[in-house]
Amino acid sequence: MKTDWQSKSLGEVCDVVNGGTPKTGVPEYWGGEHRWITPAEMGKRPTHYVDDTERKISDLGLRDSSARLLPSHSVILSSRAPIGHLVINTKPMSTNQGCKGLVPAKELHHKFLYYYLSSIVEMLDSLGTGATFRELSAGKLKEIAVPIPPLPEQQRIVGILDKVFEGIVVAKANAENNLKNARAIFESELDAIFTREGKEWEQKKLGDVCEFENGDRGKNYPNRSEYVESGIPWINTGHIEPDGTLSIREMNYITREKFDSLRSGKIKSGDLVYCLRGATLGKTAIVDPLTIGAVASSLVIIRPGDLVDSRFLYYFLTSPFGQRLIKLYDNGAAQPNLGAKSVAKYRIAIPTPAEQRVIAEDLDYLRAETQNLESTYRRKLEQLDALKKSLLHHAFTGQL
Repeated sequence: MKTDWQSKSLGEVCDVVNGGTPKTGVPEYWGGEHRWITPAEMGKRPTHYVDDTERKISDLGLRDSSARLLPSHSVILSSRAPIGHLVINTKPMSTNQGCKGLVPAKELHHKFLYYYLSSIVEMLDSLGTGATFRELSAGKLKEIAVPIPPLPEQQRIVGILDKVFEGIVVAKANAENNLKNARAIFESELDAIFTREGKEWEQKKLGDVCEFENGDRGKNYPNRSEYVESGIPWINTGHIEPDGTLSIREMNYITREKFDSLRSGKIKSGDLVYCLRGATLGKTAIVDPLTIGAVASSLVIIRPGDLVDSRFLYYFLTSPFGQRLIKLYDNGAAQPNLGAKSVAKYRIAIPTPAEQRVIAEDLDYLRAETQNLESTYRRKLEQLDALKKSLLHHAFTGQL
């Protein structure tokens, strides 16, 4: 820290204001003119400035609760669920009890304070206590040391960070769009294959060209207490990776004795497993390289016959076309749900086995290229986050 910088506690340079919530059962407390923000709303803000809120409270609600109006250009910090969201209010505003309002003294620029708190979010989070919801108390917040350069220096640092971060925001937006576009190109090609089927492709129901086998849902169904560190793979939906492989690292295992007691749901090489219920309905994987294992009740085994290539079938089921078929047969009410008999009714257009293999190989290549692009854009996003973190560190150690 430079010699002309001071170090003061947050409580010395800010008025730390707790929030509050008027009783929700009193209509007169709500729908007034006073802005009122919560951590959940803060987390959805596209920028660090906020000039309006989803909900407002009345004069009466403000008076009869612990909520207080913060002056414009205060810094609002979410102090629980989660700790670390930050915004600057450009108009007077109150908060609920999950926030702390920081009203900076004249010697402290509000944007300098905002950037400094952004640089120590991990530390702020570590100071939280509590069993159900970890919360950062006003007392601990007031004790946090803040570097205080002369006000012109604060303004210079803020100017630099504003300009650089504006560029980072644009670069991140471009990288995120490129990431979406890379995936969209693959999805578009995948969808086109199964919607513009060739003239010689034969229409079939999945049940005509594949066998379906549910897991054993009887008395021998394994429970968690019967899992072992190594043995026969016991496959559930959580083991299906986004790329259609099975996560061996996260796999559950059962003993050979338990496996032998199961009457159905045992995989063979070349099988696919398909999720029948819940939020991951339609999630699919090819079981290879596994040649032995059993499936949980949330999955069904789809075993391709001689007319269907496993990889071609995988791409069919995971394509936008295949995923749209789910809506035709989903029979769940509260929870999305399919039966194996419904999946067997899916109509699939089938080229010759040789053509299927060519299509699958082309899609394998396109998917690999897409994944390479996605990895490149993800690394770019990680690098931009690291750059932002580095700049903040340099700014508040006097190196900017």
